[in-house]
Amino acid sequence: MNLSYWEKKIWFDNVDFCIVGSGIVGVNCALELRRQHPKAKILILERGVLPQGASTKNAGFACFGSLSELLSDLKTHSEEDLFDLVQQRYEGLKLLRNTLGDRAIKYQQNAGFEVFLNHNQDLLETCKSQMEKINKWLKPIFKDKVFKIQKQTFGFKNCLSEIIVNPFEGQIDTGSMMKNLISKALKQDITIMNGLNVDSFSDNGNLVQIRISNFEFTAKQLFIATNGFANSLLKLKVKPARNQVLITKPVKALNIKGTFHLDEGYYYFRNIDQRILLGGGRHLDKIKETIDNFRLTQTIQKKLQELLSTVILPDQSFEIEHQWSGILGVGNQKKPILKKVSPLVFCAVRLGGMGVAIGSQMGKNLANILKS
Repeated sequence: MNLSYWEKKIWFDNVDFCIVGSGIVGVNCALELRRQHPKAKILILERGVLPQGASTKNAGFACFGSLSELLSDLKTHSEEDLFDLVQQRYEGLKLLRNTLGDRAIKYQQNAGFEVFLNHNQDLLETCKSQMEKINKWLKPIFKDKVFKIQKQTFGFKNCLSEIIVNPFEGQIDTGSMMKNLISKALKQDITIMNGLNVDSFSDNGNLVQIRISNFEFTAKQLFIATNGFANSLLKLKVKPARNQVLITKPVKALNIKGTFHLDEGYYYFRNIDQRILLGGGRHLDKIKETIDNFRLTQTIQKKLQELLSTVILPDQSFEIEHQWSGILGVGNQKKPILKKVSPLVFCAVRLGGMGVAIGSQMGKNLANILKS
């Protein structure tokens, strides 16, 4: 396709900063670049009609990691690395709230709860035995005890009577967050173009040549913030991970409020608009779920519905209204990848299941990589 003179001049000539991906990382990167470079021409390219991946498809957990998840992560991460990760999540959520305000993201701090199924007795005992140690370890970040034991009073069945509470966890409206984040970018003269998939790029030392399916253009610098889709452009230690989700129709007299982690965090659920949103189950078929398409599978959707009827809403009638999936970027380590790919190309990917928590800070760090 040949662009017109006007199209080329207005949108694609003299681009200072091009960002691939209009999710939470990409838009925050653009906002920080705008703060530092008020007159720069900033262009964000997005393959989807809406932000593709997970930014508008996640469950909206403002969380830091359940106790069992942190204990599991300590088997593959050093204490120092994991402490840094939790601190990044804490600071990232603070930055998100400061950037947009609690009203814009519909933030509610209703606490987080870890629920243990009947067969998780050993896991609960392990968590209880390590709780004091982990609370002391995290106190420099939160300035108080993070985890405590509480009786389960939500009406759940087929689970243990004790749950672990984290009063610092909250929840947001993911759609409202991205709508307001994009609006903030547009008001600052940042251009976002949807439906444009970057096929490849090349750094020639002076400019970056960026190839779309039917045309190409140049930018002075390129920032890649595509997370689970990163390997379509880069060779990095990051894999796509599909997470499937469902939501019920409004449930009468719903008394469940907060964010909930189940079975070492492999399942997660929350209340939203008098409904239950439930996701997870990727561990049931990790090989098939290591994929970047959005198809739903009967195996996982069936398991999610089973958990709803046997554990979460055992004595209530409910109907499933909608189902979807999102694509995360994961790896053997949970530490995000922030790196200089070439002299003029940079990336921030592999956010795992903590994109809401660390996305804002990673976007800012990506913009600041120019200084280092």
